[in-house]
Amino acid sequence: MSLKYNVIEIFTSEEVRWQGKPLHLAIIDHVRNAKIAARCLVAKGVAGSYENGEIASTSLEILSLNMPLKIEIIFPAAELNAILPGIEEMVTDGIVVVEDMDIRSHRTKERLIPRQIQVKDVMTPAPTCVIVSTPVDEIVRLLLNSAFNSVPVVDGKNCPIGIVTQDDLITRAGMPIRLGLLSHLDQNKTASYLEAFAQKTAGEVMTAPVISVDRDQRLGDAVDLMLKHHLKRMPVVNAAGRLEGILSRFDVFRTITKEAPKWEAMGAANVKVDNMHFVRDVMNRETHTVSLDTPVAELIRIIDDNNIRRIVVVDDTQRLLGLISDRDLLGAFAEHRAGLWDFLMVRLPFQEMAHKHKELIRQTTMKTAADVMKTDVLTVREDTRIEEAIRIMAEKGIKRLPVIDEKGIFKGIVSRDAVLRAGIGQ
Repeated sequence: MSLKYNVIEIFTSEEVRWQGKPLHLAIIDHVRNAKIAARCLVAKGVAGSYENGEIASTSLEILSLNMPLKIEIIFPAAELNAILPGIEEMVTDGIVVVEDMDIRSHRTKERLIPRQIQVKDVMTPAPTCVIVSTPVDEIVRLLLNSAFNSVPVVDGKNCPIGIVTQDDLITRAGMPIRLGLLSHLDQNKTASYLEAFAQKTAGEVMTAPVISVDRDQRLGDAVDLMLKHHLKRMPVVNAAGRLEGILSRFDVFRTITKEAPKWEAMGAANVKVDNMHFVRDVMNRETHTVSLDTPVAELIRIIDDNNIRRIVVVDDTQRLLGLISDRDLLGAFAEHRAGLWDFLMVRLPFQEMAHKHKELIRQTTMKTAADVMKTDVLTVREDTRIEEAIRIMAEKGIKRLPVIDEKGIFKGIVSRDAVLRAGIGQ
């Protein structure tokens, strides 16, 4: 079976510009941004002539600085109107030819991050940082008021020598709960509690040495480094080793959402795309589920014992009903923050809590999963493409997505780390 394709040929020269950029580069960007199944080739001639009588040659006797260029673009015929009008507008000096072609096959490999994208193109520049003597309480306050949960530590030359992460604060500074929960507790009690952190410094709790990445490194290679060392964020340095930015998983997700071609549309156009990955290939099937009538006290125990943040609620047929996070549990007892503070900060046994906060304990035995779960849950199907899961995570700021089948039966959870490993690892 032959495929109906078009080829656009553009005969122009080196000196032609479009909006200040060399024409051939402008056309390449135009084709790439259209996100269609197109290939583009730019060839530079060794000799030629133009309508005005000018001769282009590489000979020393007639040295020309305006060599002829030929740009060829081949793509499915159905996409002609997506790129031709823009090309005709850009070619202010040259000839544009469109021809029909019969193609026997078109194959390509899926790659979510184009090779030319560098870390500096997507990093968050001028990041907040601290020094080794910065008190830990200041770091916690900084992170509580920020959208990130780690901060690089720099020396006097602004070179990163460590990083303070949420895990560092929990394991080395003694912070009993994650920042997302701490920010929802009573602010006066939080401020009082943080005073104990003032005796420790960044240098005492930071992870060192820190793994950083050069600003000019390819983004794909930087992602490989993040995956290898299980990193969520990495400092970005210049040639002198000074801090210039931060590269996070979210930066990578945002880039994929913006740059990735429309692979599904390519498949619909009979383009054979190899190396594709689906949610079913990477999801975690070993996850905790509970029923609607599971007591809140049991939910707290499951989260506490298994060091997890989310529990899935299902019915008798394993159909997904809702999702419960540790933050949902916290919100369910907003009127009993004092009791929650004792439990979360001191880890009092429930028996001891019963004497101090009888009403709180009564409610934990009365409330069930049905009372605290969220039902407006974003999900994906097992056959969802990896890049679509990435798009949802990036647009909604979600770290994990429940996976269901066509009948709504819960199958597992897919995480940011999983989709990175499957879809981006080089």
